[in-house]
Amino acid sequence: MRIVIVGAGKLGYTIAELLTGDKHSVVVIDKDASQLTAVKDTLDVMTMVANGASPVTMDDPEVEGADVFIAVTEVDEVNLIACILAKKHGIKHTIARVRDMQFITEAGDYLRENFDTDLMINPELIAANEIFRILMTPAALNVDDFAEGKVRLFEAKIKSDSKLANIPLKELKLPTGVLAGLIFRDRQMIIPHGDDFFQPGDNAYFIGFPGAIEKFSSKFVRRDSKKLERVMIVGAGRIGRTLAIMLSELGVSVKIIEKNPEVCREVAGILPDDGIVLYGDGTNLDLLVREGVTNADVVVCLTEDDKLNLMIALLAKHLGAKKTIVRIYRTEYADLIETVGIDVVISARLLSAGEVLAFVRRGGGARVSILEGAKAEAVEVIVREGAEVAGKKLMELKLPKSFLVCAYVRNKVAAIPNGHTILLPGDRTILFCLRGHAQEAMKYFGVGD
Repeated sequence: MRIVIVGAGKLGYTIAELLTGDKHSVVVIDKDASQLTAVKDTLDVMTMVANGASPVTMDDPEVEGADVFIAVTEVDEVNLIACILAKKHGIKHTIARVRDMQFITEAGDYLRENFDTDLMINPELIAANEIFRILMTPAALNVDDFAEGKVRLFEAKIKSDSKLANIPLKELKLPTGVLAGLIFRDRQMIIPHGDDFFQPGDNAYFIGFPGAIEKFSSKFVRRDSKKLERVMIVGAGRIGRTLAIMLSELGVSVKIIEKNPEVCREVAGILPDDGIVLYGDGTNLDLLVREGVTNADVVVCLTEDDKLNLMIALLAKHLGAKKTIVRIYRTEYADLIETVGIDVVISARLLSAGEVLAFVRRGGGARVSILEGAKAEAVEVIVREGAEVAGKKLMELKLPKSFLVCAYVRNKVAAIPNGHTILLPGDRTILFCLRGHAQEAMKYFGVGD
C-alpha cells in the first residue's frame, strides 16, 4: 500500500515509522527541508520538499494514486484543505490531524461529511481519554477495550508480595475469563508459555471478559486505596484542561497548576466552579506541599517538557503522592521513566499513530493498541474464509511464538481460547504480537495475503 504523509514533525515521524514497519511504501512531504532530515536519515521512506496543501503537489507521480493520504502538520486548516485536495485528485482515504477541540466535539460530523476526511485524530483528546480510562481502573497501568467492548486488556505491575509471582503459568490459577498474555521485563517484551512465570517488577498484560477483568484487577489495588477523589494536574494544555473537565463531571476534586497566567485565566473560565486553577511553577516544593500534593490520589504531569514532567513526578512521589502519570514526547524516555518509579507513562504520539495504523489495517485489523513504546501490539483481526487458522484446532497449527491468540468473539459472545479451540471465518480475534510480527501474524488469518 502506498501512503502519503504531509508533515514531518514528531507525529508524522512516528506514523511513518509504524507504517514502514508494516512494509508499506511511504512518502513524507514537508515544505521545510530541515524537518525531513530525521525521516530521511533513519527511515526507509521517500521524502519530498513541497507544500502538501498545493494542487501542484497532488499531481506529483509519487502522490497521485496513493491509497491513503495523511495530513498531520501543526495547522488544522492546512490538514483539512490537504485532505480535500487529495480526495479531489482521486485518493480514496484521507486522515487529518485536528487539534482544535471545538472542531472535534462540536463540528466533527460536519467536517467528516463536508471536508472529505475519513478519520480525524486529535492526539490531545486521545491522550486525555486514555488517562481517564486508566484513572477509572485504579490498579491499571494501561487498559483498552476490543471487539466493541466485549474484550478488555489490562496491564498491571507485579508486586514483590504478589501471589501470582514465581509460579509457572501452566500451574497458575487465573479466574475464568482471564488470560495472561504478555510480560514486559528488563525492557523486553515476552509472549509467555506454560513454563514462563511472572517476577516481581514485571509489567503483566492480561486479557479477558470486562467483568472478569474488573474483578481480577481489584486484586492489584492496595488495601488502603480509596475511591479517586483528588487529582492534581500540572500543565493546563489541551490534555490537562480536557482531562480536568472529564474528572470534574464525575465529582473528582481537580486542582491544576500552570505557570502561564493567560492560560490560567482561560482554563479557569471553562472549569466547573469547584475546579481550582493555580498560577505557579510545578517544580516549586513549597507550592506542591501547600496545595496538598501529599494527599493527592494522582498527580498528572502534562507540561511540554519531558524532563520537567519527570522531575515533577519524582517530587510528587517523594512528597507522598500515591500515583503519578507522566506525558512524554520522546518515546525513547519511556523505559527510563518507568524504572525510576513513575507509575504510568503516556505518549499522545504513539496513541495517535496507533489510531492511524488501525485505520490503514481496517480490511482485517479493526483495532490496534500499541504497547510499551511499540515493543508489541494488541491486534484485533477478523478470520477470513480460507484462512490457515480456520477450521483447525489451535494446538495443531504450530503457530509462531511471535504472537498469541488471546480471545475471540463469535456471534457477539466472547471466549478465551485453549489448544482445542477451533476458529471459524468471521470470528473477531484478538492477538498479542511482538514488534514487527503483526503482518506475519495477520496472514494466518487471511489478511494481507
